[in-house]
Amino acid sequence: MVNGIRLAYTVHGDQDKPPMVLLHALGESGADWAPVTTAFTKHFQVITPDLRGHGASDWPGSYAFRQMNEDILAFIDALDLPAITLVGHSMGAAVAYLVAMSRPDRVEYLITEDAPPLYERSRPVPERPEGELSFDWAVVPAIALAVNAGDQAMWDGLRDITAPTLLIGGSKSYISQEKLAEAAALIPDSTLVTIEAGHNVHRRCPEEFIAATFDWLGLS
Repeated sequence: MVNGIRLAYTVHGDQDKPPMVLLHALGESGADWAPVTTAFTKHFQVITPDLRGHGASDWPGSYAFRQMNEDILAFIDALDLPAITLVGHSMGAAVAYLVAMSRPDRVEYLITEDAPPLYERSRPVPERPEGELSFDWAVVPAIALAVNAGDQAMWDGLRDITAPTLLIGGSKSYISQEKLAEAAALIPDSTLVTIEAGHNVHRRCPEEFIAATFDWLGLS
């Protein structure tokens, strides 16, 4: 139990290697990282939690980015992890920014995939598809509305990130790559890499995603 809920997670690789925590996108689960997980275990013990409302974790009905931030902070404390390499995609990247801002001592390296902090936009909230889902549909409007509203405090907090940060963008993504560049400029120690992919870089171009990550970390 962390922050009043149960978070399901999977551990990959050897426990004597430094920890890497991967945070998934909206509507996904920790299993979404499968295209890159095995490669990352070469250098890390890889931990893939299901965020609240997703997969096998609890679906409490209450969803906000800062709740997920508190969940992950409690999660890494509960596992008694040393400073982690934290990777986040889309919604998970927004959570990762918050974790790195609020607890810089817990994040050694930060990697975000195709996600600047929240900025105002007007993307419509999708309608619920028919059938059973692997996540709580209530999380979709909650997160979509928060994204559309933007979050200036999250932008302001970029200056407080002390971890070296890699921002990976997808050149064919619907996400504003200009906003991603603005975010990179505000983080004190940051690198921006663009891969010719859409929003799901690690799934569409896993080899390029892995190479960009390892090159930046100085690993082979």
